[in-house]
Amino acid sequence: MGWVASITGPVNPSTRRWLLWGALVVLIAGLLTILVWLAGRYETSQWQDRLDRDAVDAVSDVRTGLTRNVQALQALQAINLLKPDVWVSDAAGLLCAHREVLHLEWRDKSLAVLAAVDSPFRTPVFDRFGRSGSLPDVQLACANARRISGASYSTSYFLPQSDGLGLEVMDMCLPVSAAGNLAGYVIATYSLQEILAELVGRQLSRSQDVSFTEADGARLAFHGVARRGSRVFTSRQLLDLPGFTLVLRIDSWRGAPDFFPNLLTAIVTAMTLALVGVLVLLARDTRRRLRAEDGLADALAFRKAMEDSLVTGLRARDLQGRITYVNPAFAQMVGFTAQELQGTGTPAPYWPPELADEYQQRQAIRLAGNAPPRDGFESVFMHKDGSRFPVLIIEAPLINAVGKQTGWMSAFLDIREQRRVEELSRASQDRLQATARLATVGEMASLLSHELNQPLAAISSYATGSMNLLQDGPPAKADLELAMRRIAEQAERAGKVIKSVHDFVRRRDQAREALSPQALLDAIMPLVNLQARKLFVRVVTWLEDDLPQVTCDRTMVEQVLLNLARNAMQAMDQPGIRDKTLVIQVKRAASSERTSHTSGWLEFSVADVGPGISAEVANKLFTPFFTTKLEGMGLGLSLCRTVVEQHGGFLGFEANYPQGTVFRFTLPVA
Repeated sequence: MGWVASITGPVNPSTRRWLLWGALVVLIAGLLTILVWLAGRYETSQWQDRLDRDAVDAVSDVRTGLTRNVQALQALQAINLLKPDVWVSDAAGLLCAHREVLHLEWRDKSLAVLAAVDSPFRTPVFDRFGRSGSLPDVQLACANARRISGASYSTSYFLPQSDGLGLEVMDMCLPVSAAGNLAGYVIATYSLQEILAELVGRQLSRSQDVSFTEADGARLAFHGVARRGSRVFTSRQLLDLPGFTLVLRIDSWRGAPDFFPNLLTAIVTAMTLALVGVLVLLARDTRRRLRAEDGLADALAFRKAMEDSLVTGLRARDLQGRITYVNPAFAQMVGFTAQELQGTGTPAPYWPPELADEYQQRQAIRLAGNAPPRDGFESVFMHKDGSRFPVLIIEAPLINAVGKQTGWMSAFLDIREQRRVEELSRASQDRLQATARLATVGEMASLLSHELNQPLAAISSYATGSMNLLQDGPPAKADLELAMRRIAEQAERAGKVIKSVHDFVRRRDQAREALSPQALLDAIMPLVNLQARKLFVRVVTWLEDDLPQVTCDRTMVEQVLLNLARNAMQAMDQPGIRDKTLVIQVKRAASSERTSHTSGWLEFSVADVGPGISAEVANKLFTPFFTTKLEGMGLGLSLCRTVVEQHGGFLGFEANYPQGTVFRFTLPVA
């Protein structure tokens, strides 16, 4: 303390000692004051942090409760889509379990009310002023819900009640789909105060009050006990709902700590120990810090190695659409370096110029906050050398530690190889179908030769008779015309048989066209009749009146009909079956939830009176290469199902009464 002596001049040892003690007392008093002040600040920060966590938990509770309500409404609507009376009963039960919902409405696509139910816990909220005043909010919410294909919320509004008070409420609109099409909406009216009472955890409102406020601080709804204490801790969290954002505010009862907090004794004791152990603590802290830094460096290196080894491209963008990060896989995918891509906005250098406008619109929608589908979407990128390639993009929002979105993270998969494999698989399927057609015609070769022998023999006989008439002298004109006409008829008959086989076998690209059911049957009947005459089978066809055309690949559908007919006739080629009858029917199919074609369906059925199909065979009937025939390939029914499903239809079978089997399949109406 030489500076004390230099200021005060020469002093005796006693004075110097007092000065030293005084300086020590002042130093300790200052340290104690600072420590007490820091202790108070620490206690304050602890309460504030705890309150912030409670606010986050409350927002999570409310969001989770609203999500569960949406799921319950979706389940309610899925079960009672076409039953308003049952819907009213089930909706009343749902309102009994959810006090926060005051009113439920089922509306059609034009927002006309189909059914409505009020909460049993209070008088109907719209009895006094009706629903017309809040209808514009409902329309906006439903328009937004239709755009995002999910639940959307309206802004809150005040609803006066008959008791002289009122409620702050908001509406939730949920679109209802039937067979992939919009069928209507479910409107749920929520009470903001009941949301706080029912969805926020009970333990949060015992020691503090919870409220919804607007951005300017105006309180909309309140739950809990009035404020206490000289100062109240406050925390605010955003409840971001689709279409509407609220501020959830929590006020704690506890006031600011006194000048001497409860931690004072612990602080004084810690000061005494700290004078001795400060160096030890600093050494430990230094070693711990070094270990933490080494661990962090290892973790960063490990993450970098993982990102560099990925074959999936990764790209991060900020909220303005500028690229902030790309991994090596993405840079290699598009041919640009990470430095060339860093900081670039729109249009991106890897966008094809002809698609830049479309991508720009999609980018604007994404930056506006609309979340992309979680299963991804396909797009086309351009390599630096100008080549195009398809990619699968999966995007998700980037959320920081405080729950705020800072940008978008995208994952990219190069699907060129996948497309090549799909093309090879499609080509293999086409070749397999052509092989099956050739095998079918090969089995029918003997029948064709037998059938062609008859018209050819008749042509030969009429030609010989005509030559004899010419040799015997000038023939009668009527006899010669009759002979020539018979020759032409038999030649046309042989040509139809050959043409039907040629059209059936000929390999060509799949081209769907609108055809009448009668045209499909006419194309296969010559081949069906060939085998029917050999197996002594009577063929009956029946078509419903005024049937529309169907959209199909003619060759493939003819193959399906021919395979089913041949299988049916072969099933009836059994001893003991007398009246062998093959029945081919075409009629309008009944409406089914199995398909979503809005124009309707036609049902084709092929019925036989054979021995039927056992349960063991039925489980494997459509398995490729499974067959009950000695010389069968086991591909016919498998290919038939593939063809029908490619047309969007369904192929199945059932027992025929009193015996036999009926195969049915559907095709879409043109």
